[in-house]
Amino acid sequence: MKQIILGTAGHIDHGKTSLIKALTGIDTDRLKEEKLRGITIELGFAWLDLPGGQRVGIVDVPGHEKFVKNMVAGASGIDLVAMIIAADEGVMPQTKEHLDICNLLNVKHGLVVLTKIDMVDEEWLEMVADDVQGFLKGTFLEGAPIVPVSSLTGQGVNELLESLETLCKAVPERASSGLFRLPVDRVFTMKGFGTVVTGSLVSGKVRVGETIMIYPSGIQSKVRGIQVHGHTVDQALTSMRTAINFQGVDRNAIARGDVVGGVNTLRPSYMVDASLVYISSNEKPLKNRTKVRFHTGTSEILGYVILLDREELSPGETVVAQFRLDAPVAVIQDDRFVIRSYSPIRTIGGGQILNPIPRKHKRFKKSLVAELKGLAESPAEGIITYHTKGSGILGVRFSELRLMTNLSEKDLEQHLQQLLSQREIVQIDRENRTFIHGSIFHGLREKASKILESYHKDHPLKTGMSREVLKSKLAHSLSSKLFSLLVQDMIKSNIVIQEKEIIRLSGHTVALEADQKDVRHRIEQTYLQSGLQPPYFRDLVASHKQNPAHVKEILIHMLGEGTLVKVKDDLYFHRSVIENLKNRLISFLKANSEITTPQFKEMTGVSRKYTIPLIEYFDSTKATLRVGDIRRLREG
Repeated sequence: MKQIILGTAGHIDHGKTSLIKALTGIDTDRLKEEKLRGITIELGFAWLDLPGGQRVGIVDVPGHEKFVKNMVAGASGIDLVAMIIAADEGVMPQTKEHLDICNLLNVKHGLVVLTKIDMVDEEWLEMVADDVQGFLKGTFLEGAPIVPVSSLTGQGVNELLESLETLCKAVPERASSGLFRLPVDRVFTMKGFGTVVTGSLVSGKVRVGETIMIYPSGIQSKVRGIQVHGHTVDQALTSMRTAINFQGVDRNAIARGDVVGGVNTLRPSYMVDASLVYISSNEKPLKNRTKVRFHTGTSEILGYVILLDREELSPGETVVAQFRLDAPVAVIQDDRFVIRSYSPIRTIGGGQILNPIPRKHKRFKKSLVAELKGLAESPAEGIITYHTKGSGILGVRFSELRLMTNLSEKDLEQHLQQLLSQREIVQIDRENRTFIHGSIFHGLREKASKILESYHKDHPLKTGMSREVLKSKLAHSLSSKLFSLLVQDMIKSNIVIQEKEIIRLSGHTVALEADQKDVRHRIEQTYLQSGLQPPYFRDLVASHKQNPAHVKEILIHMLGEGTLVKVKDDLYFHRSVIENLKNRLISFLKANSEITTPQFKEMTGVSRKYTIPLIEYFDSTKATLRVGDIRRLREG
């Protein structure tokens, strides 16, 4: 059966609590102070079984202006509203404010109950009903049923039940992303059970035994028990008034305004992007950076309104804005919110969350404002595209897109697959399911090509650039997984060739100019003629009277092609000289089993300046094995 939560609204002392008691037999005023003062201070809860069998959860809200924040907390999870107006007083200030709040929270279904009809005559009742109809024009309650009721005598109660039943049939099931979320509106302890929280389950479901997380604190616990409308159940579903008993959580660790959800499924943020309606009844404009009370779910947090495209907002206007808050909130796209002025406290606006986890924005960026405005009506793939573009090379995770799109896991998966097939987005991490926009990936590919092209131009004798150098030049925060994916894509597209750790453009070849060939020839002749007593490279450069950097490039080229062999820093030999010495050394070891350093020095006929580096070179290249002060032929 469809789950529905009914909320009351209306001015103080208009009979909300009395009406609920007449309907259900439950007195929702539970506090001693409420009994003494005769007014509702805190949220009250009840349930009602309609004649057709539909069970409705009920949230009773306070009507006093001092407790409007509690009213907002209670109204955040309702599916339909009963606007209570006393027949002897008619429309009053909190009637108007509560209607504004319901409108800002996007409540779309409801009815009006004219209470205390036993205190007025028929003529007065008709006049009040006409006045109420005029008051409701242009609101979501225009044309809604207006039901006269006396909670004292019971007159009209049956008619009210019939109207509620008709309304409940018309109320659609609440759309849900599937993410379990229960904004906490009450916390208490029960002897023998421990900590219990209650709230309206706004989406998803929860089962006994599941591990949950409390946001924004991040505390984890197991669900010990669940009650719905006073009955113990194994699970609770969307739009159920739900009480959850936690295992091992201190009462003081949870407060109204917290959200109970799945482990690591929500992301608390100190900022949200939103579509903001500044209600027309405001008397003056709202200035940028105005301090406000930000209400969402059951929370109230102080923060600042950042107007992104203007300095002030006129009454009746709607804009996109960023809220920067004093404490984090755990929300998702399309969540509703209300803002109230800091002082004096009154409702001034509200609207819809566009991005629950945004970056800090600079003001007066026309493209940003246009994109944010588009988010409110954009199809799912447009929203995904916006967030993958905005995330840059860091990318956005699947879990974050759940919050940013308010889509079910299955629906989000389908949209992502469509965008992947069109190459609109690219998956850069399969494990964490991270995506970047295709244009960003293409931009990285273009940048990498230009970096390599410039490198080849500046270093024509080098085969290519090392992977790590290329990665560092592309972007400081580029992940290794994205870089590897980029290189593989460029190899597959025949843009680059990778040889070990060196990357080059596929069209790049090393070729010496005429003057470079001359220098190379002279270097080779020097090393050939000097045999086992070559000059140190620094001395060679000085004798050639060439640019050291250019000579070094030719040297590196000769090393790469195998003409020269590096024995130690600044000391190089011609390969034919090294190979000749190696063959003589191996022949000696085969005949004598071992060789001492003096014997090796005698074999070479050169000083220790060359002997020691050479014998250590043969050790390092695994031709010989050092054992104490002697060398032996390395087997294998």
